[in-house]
Amino acid sequence: MKNLLSLAERIAAHLMARKEAIAIAESSTGGLISAALLAVPGASAYFLGGAVIYTQTARTALLGLTAADMAGLRPATEAYALLLARRIRERHDAIWGLGETGAAGPTGNRYGDPAGHACIAVAGPAERAVTLHTASADRAANMEAFALRALACLAETIEAAGGR
Repeated sequence: MKNLLSLAERIAAHLMARKEAIAIAESSTGGLISAALLAVPGASAYFLGGAVIYTQTARTALLGLTAADMAGLRPATEAYALLLARRIRERHDAIWGLGETGAAGPTGNRYGDPAGHACIAVAGPAERAVTLHTASADRAANMEAFALRALACLAETIEAAGGR
């Protein structure tokens, strides 16, 4: 959690200084991204909410995503991560949204992605999507690696966007 917290503190400093807020839609990290951001004192100034979108049921209930929204998409892709980021941002009226999806392991997912595969996207004044492959089947280690990469991607994107 130490590595996650250091990135979360960096993100929090930028968001608080700019009076911007974020919402998180994560899947295979199981809430680690939100937990890291919430561990920083003063999180209520920038963290609007988050959801673990682990199933189709959660996708529908928490984000209102329909079959039409999913047409031509499959989970565990950069395009899907970007859809999650945009939708969570929209539903929370946030400046920033982050979406994460993947296969933590020990096996791959039903879409053919191997364990250790994650896609992360940031939506806001700037957008970015990345894919991570850890080549590991260690579920807990992958969850932490995915959260670490998501927070790094978020920090890089927010910093590159500068002041809105």
